Amino acid sequence: MTDATQATAPHTVPGLDPAQAERVVDALQDRLHALNDLALTLKHVHWNVVGPHFIAVHEMIDPQVDAVREMADSTAERMAALGGVPIGTPGALVAGRTWDDYEVGRADAVAHLGALDLVYTGVIEDHRAAMKTAGDIDPVTEDMLIGQSAKLEQFQWFVRAHLESGSGRLSTSGARTLSEAAGQAARASAGGA
Repeated sequence: MTDATQATAPHTVPGLDPAQAERVVDALQDRLHALNDLALTLKHVHWNVVGPHFIAVHEMIDPQVDAVREMADSTAERMAALGGVPIGTPGALVAGRTWDDYEVGRADAVAHLGALDLVYTGVIEDHRAAMKTAGDIDPVTEDMLIGQSAKLEQFQWFVRAHLESGSGRLSTSGARTLSEAAGQAARASAGGA
C-alpha cells in the first residue's frame, strides 16, 4: 500500500529533474488535502445552513463545491504528471493537515459565512505560498495554482459580500478562530456589535 511519503517516480515532465518535481509534488499534496477538505467543508455548510438567508447561501455553495472538486482533480493529475503519487484518502488528509476541523454545525447562514471567511483565508494564503514554491521551479504548476487562487478569491469575495458593512468593515475582522468568526458575524447580522 502506498503512503503520503512515497517518493516521486524517477521520471517527470521534460525540463524538470526529479528532485525539483518532488518539491512541487510535496507542495501540491498539501494543496490536494486543503482542496479536498474545503470541498467537504462547503458541502457540510450546504447541508447545515439555516435562517433567513438559507436559500441564497445554500445555492451559492454548490457551484463552489463543484469548482473546488475540479481543482482537487487538476491538482492530483498534475502531481501524477510530475511523477508523484497523489494521496486522497481521508486518513492521509487528517494526518497531513495543519488546520483544525470545521467546528460549526447547524447554524444561521451568516454564522457559517463568518467561519468560511477564515477557511478561505487559510486556503488562499497557503495556495499563494505554493505558487511561490512552484514559480521558482515549474511555471506550468504555478499557472494552475494562479487560476485556482483567482477562483478561490472570488468565492471568498462572495462570502465576504454577506459580511461587509456599507462602510467596508467585515464583521469577522480580528477573529482568530472559526467559532469566533461565526459568533461575530451572527451578532453583527442580528444588529449587535
